[in-house]
Amino acid sequence: MSTIVVNHRIPPPAQPVTLRARRLTRYAPPAIALAAVLVATAGVYGTGVGGPVLVVVVAALLHLVGLVAASALVEGRRPARDRAWSALIHSAFVLAVLPLTSVVWTLVSKGVERLDGNFFGTSMNNIGARDAAGGAYHAIVGTLQQVGIAALITVPLGVLCAIYVVEYGRGRFAAAIRFFVDVMTGIPSIVAGLFVLAFWVLVVSPVFNDGRPGFSGFAAALALSVLMLPTVVRSTEEMLRLVPAPLREGAYALGVPKWKTILRVVLPTALPGIVTGVMLAVARAAGETAPVLLVAGGGAAINMNPFADNQSSLALFVYQQAGDASRYAPARAWTAALTLVALVLILTVAAKLLARRNRLGR
Repeated sequence: MSTIVVNHRIPPPAQPVTLRARRLTRYAPPAIALAAVLVATAGVYGTGVGGPVLVVVVAALLHLVGLVAASALVEGRRPARDRAWSALIHSAFVLAVLPLTSVVWTLVSKGVERLDGNFFGTSMNNIGARDAAGGAYHAIVGTLQQVGIAALITVPLGVLCAIYVVEYGRGRFAAAIRFFVDVMTGIPSIVAGLFVLAFWVLVVSPVFNDGRPGFSGFAAALALSVLMLPTVVRSTEEMLRLVPAPLREGAYALGVPKWKTILRVVLPTALPGIVTGVMLAVARAAGETAPVLLVAGGGAAINMNPFADNQSSLALFVYQQAGDASRYAPARAWTAALTLVALVLILTVAAKLLARRNRLGR
């Protein structure tokens, strides 16, 4: 009787299956960046071909190349491409932020020299080239009045125009409005100033001023409103178009009239974007020099009446002080520029907080 022997082979243990791919350690990118900075510094300063700017550029290129090479060796080609594009995007962000940071640092470092009570409490009236005193109180008053009047004129007109174009406008008339708004967007500020000079200062104001042309802050506000109007209209139009249609349809289904739907549903929903557009227009108006110089004339004295006599502004004050031969003028110009930026920032933050509070209150 034969015996059959069956050889049962025991299979080798299966290799553990892992779902985690190999990754660079978290210390690898900083180490590559440090090595790139050291190599770039040694190469640039060792050869004497450049300075800190060239070191930064060479270090960034070496870091990109080293990071991609290390990632390709450890992680593979696809993660390497991902890291390359991520590095390029972050580099673009840094390049975009650097000029802004440079401007802010320059304004703060050079503008703090005249941040005192005399600068904010006095004007340039009777201030000579050898006087270290003198301030921008008259320019601050002029800027607030001119931009305020321009905003009072432009914001209601621009919002109503955008509402008509989005909610009611049909056919050629609405298309014509959009076309002229687009054309007005590219109008230079000097052209707006010439328009107000030819129309208001030389034609209309003599009727109320005994036949003499009347330069005033109100004329400057009219010129600034011409520049602000297309920005307000276009930004408001885009924000109104972003309001979801079901919101309007739900209000109509409840029997709410169209005008009330726009007032109580559409405008509150688009309010944050509208405020942003208005503040962009205000910032542009506050920084304009040519229209104020043409139709308000400037001036060194304080003028609280925007409807009579010459009036200055912060932008015009910066322009005048930057070109003054006095040794004290550059400090005034830098402080006025810092004041203008801070004023626009304060107005923007206040408007944003107000719009957010109103939206949450509803």
